[in-house]
Order: sequence, then C-alpha cells, then structure tokens
Amino acid sequence: MLVLLPPSEGKAASGRGAPLEPGSLSLPGLAEARAAVLDELVELCAADEEKAREVLGLSEGLRGEVAKNAELRTAGARPAGEIYTGVLYDALGLATLDAAARKRARASLLVFSGLWGAVRVDDRIPSYRCSMGVKLPGLGALGAHWRGAMASVMPEVAGDGLVLDLRSSAYASAWKPKGEVAARTATVRVLHAPTRKVVSHFNKATKGRIVRGLLEAGAAPKGREELVEALRELGYVVEEGKAGVLDVLVDQIH
Repeated sequence: MLVLLPPSEGKAASGRGAPLEPGSLSLPGLAEARAAVLDELVELCAADEEKAREVLGLSEGLRGEVAKNAELRTAGARPAGEIYTGVLYDALGLATLDAAARKRARASLLVFSGLWGAVRVDDRIPSYRCSMGVKLPGLGALGAHWRGAMASVMPEVAGDGLVLDLRSSAYASAWKPKGEVAARTATVRVLHAPTRKVVSHFNKATKGRIVRGLLEAGAAPKGREELVEALRELGYVVEEGKAGVLDVLVDQIH
C-alpha cells in the first residue's frame, strides 16, 4: 500500500544537522524538477524579500519564512517526518509508533510538496515555506510544473498495490492516477455523520488517526474492498461511494 499525504503549512525548525543533500532524496527521477524549484525559490527569497513574500502569499507575521528559504542549501536538515507538523501529523504521531509500524511508515508514506515534489518520511530536508499553490515568476504554477516529472515517476512508485490518496486538492493537482493505477486508488472523505458535512480540522485529524491505525495493525489491503474491511476492523463506519471515494462517518467532532 502506498499512502499519499499532503505536507503541513507550518513546519518544525531545521535544527543543526547536516545540510540538504539533494541526491539523497527518494524518487531520483524528480531531481531535475526539484533543482529548478529550489534554485528559483532561493534566488527569489535572497534577492527581494517583499516580492518573495507576495509570491509566497505570506503575511507580515511570516516574513521570517523568506529568510529561511534563502538559506535552504545551508540550513540543517531533518527527516521529513520530523519537519512536517500540524493536525494530521500530530494525529499520526510518527515518533510514537513502535519499530514495526515505523518501518511500514518509511516504506508506505509519501508526502507531496511544492518544493520537493514528493518525499519519504525519512528523507532529510530543511524547514521551508512553499505551497503547491505558489506561482513562481520563472516556473509558473508549481502544480503544473510537477505534472510532467510526476507522470513519469509515480506509476512505478505506485507499484501494483493499493494507493490511498489523502492529499488535499492543491497537492492532488501535481499527479492524478490514471488507467489501472486509478482503478486501485482510494480517497477518503471524513464526514460528520448527522450533517454529512466535511469539517476541515477534524478531517485532517481523522486521516492522521486512520493512517496510524493501519500502520499499527500492519494492514496491507490490496484493493478498496480490503481497505474498507481494514477500516471497519479499526472501528470506523465506512460507506463506499463513486470513483473510489470512501466516506468515513464520525459522530463527534474533536
């Protein structure tokens, strides 16, 4: 099973580790596309703070993120699973998984990123700020920038098993499964059962708990039906919708 995750907007500090080694990142087929984004982002942030803040859509309070981006090549790097924070990752709790579940996480989780394209949770990256919705002056919209490289890399990464796509729409724009990969891809919506409405914060938290539960259980569903069974065994109420969408119904919002 391959699980596709969005990143978090907020990120932990880089720390004092060794700097980024681009050649060490997973999915080497994305290397050229990564270099193009990294080069332009660093140049933009080092040259003109106000323009960079505007391009990145940052508020005055996030001005410091521009300086952080300007130093991406020399900043300390940490495993991506430690860099990404926020609601989904707090609920997932990678650091508190047992050894077997952490091993499964390293093999099955793939985090999409406006800067890196996609990384494994043990890939060492610096903290950064660059969402998939950004349009860089030279490269244009990052979602479109990544599509070509992703189209050639992701089918092989997806292998022949289930793809559980938990990305938000902005990150899903970088790669959309096609053909037989699409036929074995499942997406999840988390709905408040009484109202059948999606609640953003709780949606993220529940998805984090779902991934954690699957990792802890050692679940390896090969298709959507087996995924539904695995989720029900974890105690979730699941309804199968159209086009591979699974609705997880919850009574309480917390």
